[in-house]
Amino acid sequence: MLLHTAIKSLALRQCSGAATRQRASTMLARGVALRLLDAPRAVVPNNNNAFSTAAAAMEAPAAAPVPKASTEASGGGVKESPFVPTPERKYRFFRNVEITPAGVAVVRFDNPDKKVNTLSFALMREAQSMWETEVHANPAVRSVVFTSAKESGFIAGADIFDISSVEDKSTLVPVIEEALQFFLRMKSKNVPMVAAINGPALGGGLEWALWCDYRICTDSSSTKLGLPEVKLGLLPGFGGTQNLPALVGIQGSMDMMLTGKDIRPAKAKKMGLVDLVVAPQSLESVAISTAEGLANGTVQKSKPKKKSLMNRFIEDTPPGQYMMWDKVKKMVDKNTGGNYPAPYAIVDCVQYGLAHQSGLDKFKHEREEFAKLAATKESEALIGIFDGMNQMKKHSSGAEPIKVKKVAVMGAGLMGAGIAQVSAEKGYEVLLKDRDDVSLGRGITLMNDNWEKKYSRGRMTKYQYNLNTSRVTPLSDQTESWKRHFESADLVIEAVFESLELKRKIIQQVESVTPDHCVFATNTSAIPIADIAAPGDEVKRPENIVGMHYFSPVPSMPLLEIIPHGGTSEEALATAFAVGNKQGKTCVVVKDVPGFYVNRCLGPVLVETSALVKEGVPLEKLDEAMKKFGMPVGPITLIDEVGVDVASKVASFLSNADLGKRMGGGDISLMSKMVEKGWLGKKSKQGFFTYTGKKGKTIGPEVNSYLREFTGGRVSNMSETNIQDRIASRLVNEAAKCLEDGIIDNPVDGDIGLVFGIGFAPFKGGPFRYMDAVGVTSYVDRMNRFADELGDQFEPCQLLKDYAASGKRFH
Repeated sequence: MLLHTAIKSLALRQCSGAATRQRASTMLARGVALRLLDAPRAVVPNNNNAFSTAAAAMEAPAAAPVPKASTEASGGGVKESPFVPTPERKYRFFRNVEITPAGVAVVRFDNPDKKVNTLSFALMREAQSMWETEVHANPAVRSVVFTSAKESGFIAGADIFDISSVEDKSTLVPVIEEALQFFLRMKSKNVPMVAAINGPALGGGLEWALWCDYRICTDSSSTKLGLPEVKLGLLPGFGGTQNLPALVGIQGSMDMMLTGKDIRPAKAKKMGLVDLVVAPQSLESVAISTAEGLANGTVQKSKPKKKSLMNRFIEDTPPGQYMMWDKVKKMVDKNTGGNYPAPYAIVDCVQYGLAHQSGLDKFKHEREEFAKLAATKESEALIGIFDGMNQMKKHSSGAEPIKVKKVAVMGAGLMGAGIAQVSAEKGYEVLLKDRDDVSLGRGITLMNDNWEKKYSRGRMTKYQYNLNTSRVTPLSDQTESWKRHFESADLVIEAVFESLELKRKIIQQVESVTPDHCVFATNTSAIPIADIAAPGDEVKRPENIVGMHYFSPVPSMPLLEIIPHGGTSEEALATAFAVGNKQGKTCVVVKDVPGFYVNRCLGPVLVETSALVKEGVPLEKLDEAMKKFGMPVGPITLIDEVGVDVASKVASFLSNADLGKRMGGGDISLMSKMVEKGWLGKKSKQGFFTYTGKKGKTIGPEVNSYLREFTGGRVSNMSETNIQDRIASRLVNEAAKCLEDGIIDNPVDGDIGLVFGIGFAPFKGGPFRYMDAVGVTSYVDRMNRFADELGDQFEPCQLLKDYAASGKRFH
């Protein structure tokens, strides 16, 4: 598929949703691996809730602006109704506190207005009142259990919009201070506190648990613990930068806080983050009995895990600490490019706490750093991405999607197997079909291998593994009953070769055996959906046909482009959107045009790259400049990883499409001539770079000779800024043109599409937030200067001109 390999290479470096991590080199003699995410620059991988669990919850004092009542991850909108206490329900965010005969106060988080518990300003205010009334003033209370009344989880983090709605971020400092005083007030009761965790305990939820004396979690696959604030450009603000290192050690805590990754139950127990792992059914009873034991002395309070001799040297001696922090600093520099302030602030807070271990000054420093980060443009951009993800969860169509129980996938290659995998994992019955048993077997093996990895890493139970495999029915042309199986399919997704004839033939096969309501989705990345769905002998139900363009690898990449053609019914469109959402994808609906949205925006980038090479800009300088801009890889490396042949095909295809002068200004024969030489990129060990071993790559003499011929011997000393501006302006202008032409519906879709689709620098928030930050007027002026100097391929689109003239912003 065009650019699928490219998107994969980008994902492996930038998207967090796949929770992509880069292993650091061996640390000291034995190698204590400190795995730093390929950025706190990642946004989202695999899980669209990746951004939903960050930031500590704050309780607003009278002096601070109090945001409006929050809504469920919507960024505003529907107001919550006023709460009226009753004897059966005294509190809005908590069930009535239960006191056992042994004096255990059981406090259950429960926000009835949301599917999950989140920490908000309002909850923290109520928590103080609840604690004073029910627990602190009650001499009968000898211990406390904090748990959740929801099966969906403990606390999924803070309502980030409480924080983003505060205009003057400096007012968050007293907000957090008051929250800290509440936790200290809890501790002053001097009774043991137990956190009983089932499901997510993330961000402020985990920080709450860290103030407890004992932590118990379930072995449920939904249970995960983490401090993902870094993914929103923030840091843990409820004492997390101090309490976590004290509990699990500096290295383990830095790994958690700098990557924002989730910790599963077995790992949590091993590293000392929790004291006990139990079955979900036993959680509350075990927590209560443990609280009783802590109160009467039969159970000992949690203690930090004993360090090995090597870890004592690393963490507790000046030489070891020097080497450790040097390694941390180098890895943060490498993985963030200096573009994300949050990781540096986290390191600073931990170091400050180690130097000021007594007293509360370390917490003061933490909250001051939190407020500074909350005011940064990077945090604003990352929160904007989170907000956009939530806005995109609902499609504006008024039609109801059909109820999909069975999904059939045609083609068991890398794409088809990935689509089948995410469908089975989300509960769909799946038919996976290919032309023969050998091809089919490869797809089944791909899925099973992925599930084996999840199981071996504790991210999937054996029961879930068996359930997933049982949901997939393998079929081939050699299977006599395949037509009978397809009779009950509600949605068919084809992921076969890019051949219009083949795709229409498959539609003919499918329509002959599926029910009339069955929706047919094509995973094409280039062929117009209208051509695939054109009525004729092969196609009888064009209204049921829609494009669903996945990105590879499907289980990891969060974006899904949904492309209706002119005759697609609203019901079919709504169905594709609903299925994509259930598969865990962030769906963007785009117009049926060449390249759709993401690939269309990449076309001018390929052309401009060839232009810069023609002018004599060194290849390494091109790559380095765009990496510093915030892209996961530079354009030269991208082309090699895509495959020079694929990149050449994309550039040629879009040059002959409807982009006109916007695909001008370069010389794409740069790539086509390389293809003629057999230089296909990394897959052939020779592209722009020559590849040796696992990581080695150099520019060989043959390529240098070819480039001298291509450039006429020119060598350019162009500045990095100029390189960045030229490539970025081609990309950004095309995104704006897509908005102008209605290819995308709004700037939010455009931002999310390029951040999740190609790894556009998340700390810039996407192309439209980036233009807002730079200023549309100044950006248009920049492009006009390029147009005067280099040609009309840089002429800004009319929408940008209009915004510049009116001073309008995209967000």
